[in-house]
Amino acid sequence: MAYTVLARKYRSRTFDEVVGQTPIATTLVNALKAERIHHGYLFTGTRGVGKTSMARILAKALNCLNSDAPTTTPCCECDACTSIAEGQDIDVVEIDAASNTGVDNIRELRGNTAYRPARSRFKIYIIDEVHMLSTGAFNALLKTLEEPPEHVKFILATTEIQKVPATVQSRCQRFNFRCIAPNEIAKRLVDIARDEGAEADEAVARRIARLAAGSMRDALSILDQLLSVSPRQLTQDVLDEILPQAQDEEVFKLLKHAAAGDAGAALTQVDQILAAGRGLEVFCNDMIDTVRTLMHVRVCGLDSPTVDVPSAARDEYALLAGEFELSHYVQMTAMLEELRRNVRFSGAGRALTDALAVRFTKMREWASIERLLSQLPADGGNVPRPTQKKTPLRT
Repeated sequence: MAYTVLARKYRSRTFDEVVGQTPIATTLVNALKAERIHHGYLFTGTRGVGKTSMARILAKALNCLNSDAPTTTPCCECDACTSIAEGQDIDVVEIDAASNTGVDNIRELRGNTAYRPARSRFKIYIIDEVHMLSTGAFNALLKTLEEPPEHVKFILATTEIQKVPATVQSRCQRFNFRCIAPNEIAKRLVDIARDEGAEADEAVARRIARLAAGSMRDALSILDQLLSVSPRQLTQDVLDEILPQAQDEEVFKLLKHAAAGDAGAALTQVDQILAAGRGLEVFCNDMIDTVRTLMHVRVCGLDSPTVDVPSAARDEYALLAGEFELSHYVQMTAMLEELRRNVRFSGAGRALTDALAVRFTKMREWASIERLLSQLPADGGNVPRPTQKKTPLRT
């Protein structure tokens, strides 16, 4: 039998198995119970967070043959459920919009909506990466999407919601899939590793979760790779041999060097980060995220719901957050965003990045505006004023 990768083998099959998207699963379950089933759904979120899996679960709930009506608990055993899980059901059509972008493809789809499903209650169209459709294709889809036949349901999925026309969004119920929390990913990884006959250290699972950046599919792909190297025991040593350190850890080290004013160490750290294969724009985005986290720790504290830091590094984050003033965080964010825009078009992106790293090491030497204002005398009487040279009037 051919090997099935973990990302497919452990794909969620029911609403109860969904990881990290409980509010969306609960909403869909309640809609099914109340028989308030919309004709169009729009799932948006980053890669690997469960959009296609949720679409297939919803399709199974609508078309399960072992139930007399749409159900919240599809059996996952009937012909319809198994075919939908494999993406091969004749009444659930999955379309990749990236390779079917033209208006002719959508016209063919519209023509097929007139035919009733072969064996199920509904004919369901799952259009993945729907933002890739052309303008003409979107226009061709609008009327059918707004008033489809009673036996037709649409489920649209996209990673770039801003590219989907507002006219399409307004015709669907929109669900925003969030990035899955590292703790949830780590817990799931430990369970899957155990099912695969391996023991995974909790520290390894947490590091994989941070490397996955909120994507369960990416986390399972990393776990798959590690199990190929060590199928019985996943330790920190095995992870160090195969994968680089999590990006947030590398960026955190860079900011520690900046707080210490060590320009040489900061430049060396930048070199190590970029040598791992990260592009300059990705580096800037990761820096902005870490600076934002430190600013939230400084303002709101570690226990704030807006703060998400590794449990093992809470004390380090609290210590580093206090090394910079709030005005420094604002300046760093602005400078990083300017660098992110510039590296797209500049041929000297690496030099600009190194220069910014050096500027960060001098950041604590800059006096904040609040500190300068506090040093002014209260009455302002002793503040020296610049003398102006009077220019004689011409006669």
